[in-house]
Amino acid sequence: MIDVNDLRKGVTFELEGEIYKVLDYHHHKPGRGNAVIRTKLRNLRNGVTIERTFQSGDRVQDIRIENRAVQYLYRDGDLYHFMDTETYDQFILSAEALGDAVQYLKEGLELTLAIYNGQPIDIELPVTVDLKVIETEPGIKGDRATGPTKAATTETGYRAQVPLFVNPGDIIRIDTRTGEYLTRA
Repeated sequence: MIDVNDLRKGVTFELEGEIYKVLDYHHHKPGRGNAVIRTKLRNLRNGVTIERTFQSGDRVQDIRIENRAVQYLYRDGDLYHFMDTETYDQFILSAEALGDAVQYLKEGLELTLAIYNGQPIDIELPVTVDLKVIETEPGIKGDRATGPTKAATTETGYRAQVPLFVNPGDIIRIDTRTGEYLTRA
């Protein structure tokens, strides 16, 4: 059991028979009374995101997760296939379980797979991914005083705001934690 005061972003735990991952965490101490911990949690079995408030002193069940280095292979409808880089075992996760991470998956990407009781439950993306720009609007000449941006669609279908100088065919680096454009690769 772990105290809810020890919860942080990325921590995985079990509550009421379900496995949750902390997406957001806020500790609030009012003038009187106990502290309140407000969390945003994602159910790792069905991908549903909920908000849950805990009282200071509450406890949740911690779980043991095995992490494996895997490579993303391909998508088959709503199923995503991964391969363990050491044992060549293959794992399948649904789009619901992956959530927003599907926007950054491209074939050959190496990442970390979380396994609980022999079942894959979540992936941990690298901090940055390089994606090819497929479509973007042309930049407007002379509109550069305020650092303007335009929308660009990548090979995975992800839409990012990029500077005006980015063109179709360019490879851009995206921060997977925030979804923001970093640089051309």
